Amino acid sequence: MTGEALFIGIDIGTSGARAVVMTASFDVVASASARLDAFSPNHRDPAAWWSAVQSALSQVLVSVERKQIRAISIDGTSGTVLPVDASGAPLAEPLMYNDPVSDRAILDAIAANAPESSAAHGATSGLAKLMHFQTIRSVSHIIHQADWLSGHFTGLYNVSDENNALKTGYDPIERRWPLWIGSTRTHMEMLPHVLPAGLPISTISAQAAAAFDLPPSVIIVAGTTDGCASFLATGANQPGDGVTALGTTLTVKVLSDRPLFAPEFGLYSHRIGDMWLAGGASNTGGNVLAHYFDNAQIERLSATIDPATDAGLDYYPLLRDGERFPINDPAMKPRMEPRPDSDAQFLKAIFEGIANIEHMAYGRLAGLGAPELRSVRSVGGGAKNVVWSAIRARKLGVRMPPVLSEEAAAGAARLAIQGAKSAGVL
Repeated sequence: MTGEALFIGIDIGTSGARAVVMTASFDVVASASARLDAFSPNHRDPAAWWSAVQSALSQVLVSVERKQIRAISIDGTSGTVLPVDASGAPLAEPLMYNDPVSDRAILDAIAANAPESSAAHGATSGLAKLMHFQTIRSVSHIIHQADWLSGHFTGLYNVSDENNALKTGYDPIERRWPLWIGSTRTHMEMLPHVLPAGLPISTISAQAAAAFDLPPSVIIVAGTTDGCASFLATGANQPGDGVTALGTTLTVKVLSDRPLFAPEFGLYSHRIGDMWLAGGASNTGGNVLAHYFDNAQIERLSATIDPATDAGLDYYPLLRDGERFPINDPAMKPRMEPRPDSDAQFLKAIFEGIANIEHMAYGRLAGLGAPELRSVRSVGGGAKNVVWSAIRARKLGVRMPPVLSEEAAAGAARLAIQGAKSAGVL
């Protein structure tokens, strides 16, 4: 690898940090991880975040030529927010992505002023958390998890990216903090400066360069959320490219050449370069399969299923009442009957039902203005089932290329490459 430019992506999640080193041709040449609980039993402890990042980064740097590192980018959990003083020191325990704010006055102020399409609505929004923290003594800025970690490499604790800032009320179309935020009595001077994901923030600080034995020319690049980074990691990069996550629930995302907003579905768009990433999440998914079958049963029964034919059952698999996307109906009933005598046929009908919902979900996105679906990449545990994949391919009727990576850190590394190109060092 002598002489080859290298780029680092770092992902911080709820359980740990991961770092990857990538070439300009998107080949991952090293990766490492570190668990948060190795440093603290509290996953909300920022010191543990930084310790995990330091550990993962130090591990990958052992196996590469440090002088070839050109850029670093970091992604973090969307909506995780912490207050800091002028030097970047945390002033309170962060509120994580799923931590709600219970102050009714804050929530009412946002509801009364935020446009219906804004991602700042809701008790877990970044804006609600900022308003919760803004009265703390000595607070200088209220920033996101990825912002704070990037600050350890730049010395700047007042810079964010367009994706992390979205739930804090940032307007990705106008590319600014909108004036209505001031009407909520938010202290707007505490909002960070926002850059597009993938644009350089600055070169690495002298302190960080010395700590990791990195060249002083390394560029620190504006990152993104973990969800956006995971999408980018797959290799999807053209309008109409979709990614389906077959995990506990079914999530679909698509790259669009225009923003999509549909608050009735909880749908908003992240800006990535000149494109937009939009998606929705259904309540169906692996949770339904796991309720009826264990992994060994699914594997055994799948081997007996013909994916080229239909079971003839019109299932809408849900564990309980309520659906959010592609149908928004909190009272919607599961449709799981009649149940065939054959367990294999029952499993097949569930596979088909979820595949039909996936097809409907991409159709809903198209109906809201997304481009025609051209491909679907699949991630998550369900993507490994070849029979289910064949059923889904038949229902979707588009190419299903393999993913390049399922690691969010690889998506962050792609942003590091983009930042290096923007800075003219690649």
